[in-house]
Amino acid sequence: MSINLNAHAFAGNPIRSKTPKAHDPLSPSSAFQSLKTHLLQNPETTSLPPPPKSPLFKVLPFRKGRPLASSSITGNNDDDVPSWHLGWISLTDCKYFLGKCGVDLTEDSLVYLGSKVEDDVVYWAVDVSGESILVPELGNKHFCFVDLRTLMVATDWSDSIAMGELAIAGHARALLEWHNLSRFCGHCGEKTIPKEAGRRKQCSNESCKKRIYPRVDPVVIMLVIDRENDRALLGRQSRFVPRMWSCLAGFIEPGESLEEAVRRETYEEAGIEVGEVVYHSSQPWPVGPSSIPCQLMVGFFAYAKSLEINVDKEELEDAQWHSREDVRKALAVAEYKKAQKTTAAKVDQMCKGVEKGQSLSADFNVESGELAPMFFPGPFAIAHHLISTWANQDVLEAGSKQPSSSILNL
Repeated sequence: MSINLNAHAFAGNPIRSKTPKAHDPLSPSSAFQSLKTHLLQNPETTSLPPPPKSPLFKVLPFRKGRPLASSSITGNNDDDVPSWHLGWISLTDCKYFLGKCGVDLTEDSLVYLGSKVEDDVVYWAVDVSGESILVPELGNKHFCFVDLRTLMVATDWSDSIAMGELAIAGHARALLEWHNLSRFCGHCGEKTIPKEAGRRKQCSNESCKKRIYPRVDPVVIMLVIDRENDRALLGRQSRFVPRMWSCLAGFIEPGESLEEAVRRETYEEAGIEVGEVVYHSSQPWPVGPSSIPCQLMVGFFAYAKSLEINVDKEELEDAQWHSREDVRKALAVAEYKKAQKTTAAKVDQMCKGVEKGQSLSADFNVESGELAPMFFPGPFAIAHHLISTWANQDVLEAGSKQPSSSILNL
């Protein structure tokens, strides 16, 4: 199964590729000053001209970690699949909607996400979790707050624009969750205030003024391979749906290198000793719990020095060696594209006011006719690419049994 990707899901953010210089109108500092001027204007006096050299502002509301989204179908055929889009609204509309809730939109409510020079647009995010009245207001316009995991599954990974919007949503969720977690200074306990258009925070205590930056939580994720390069070690957690297997993973501890974390986690979870560790790729992962705003998954191939498995039941439900042939068969029958299309259709229904509140979990193990004996996370996860890269690596580099660490398009 060949899946071509320019970048992992949540990577390749098109509005973060380059931060403008401070004097540029699209830079965080310049845009923030223009934002304050816009917010001071009377919303009923819409004829007032914008500040000189002021860019266009677009705002993405979030509610309880869920971005605002819409959905559309571009074709006219009955079998055309809908595609979701981020629910950007103008600054004026954002002010209006919040004003109807009795809330004054301030510059400190908005978080700078990035800009597009070619369109002269600056993008912002705002958390409206406390404003429940917004749900029916925006729903009347066929907008809906959709869980980021659902959007992740519904994203067509062959569509670079859709993948870019997913990356923007992931970045925004991570920043907003971090803002919610860092409301008080960890040093003195006083309130913190946003700085640099929400890109950092600072303690309000004049005798402290501690600077606080967004946190990133690094996680190693590894496909453990036997000495003959014929089998891969895959694990199951108790929260997994039946027959789903994936790579081992774990958080990096202070004072530990990435390679050391791979070896330690593999031994702790499965009792397998690891020797050589080879880097594959990394992936932002902003869909974890809100207490961990943004994980960075760092992927590796790890080569086992021992084969006997001793599972730590507190960490894993099970771990087993799987042959390359069995892994390849499982990849071949899993209908990832079908799951993506099904979830995209459900998002479309949600945005139209249908099936709100329905659980949108997608099952990737449905084969036409029968269920596959095992399956793996879909193409949105780095685990999928570690597994598929190894499974489809038929011709190894001369004199080496290591899979190439540069392959991302399998």
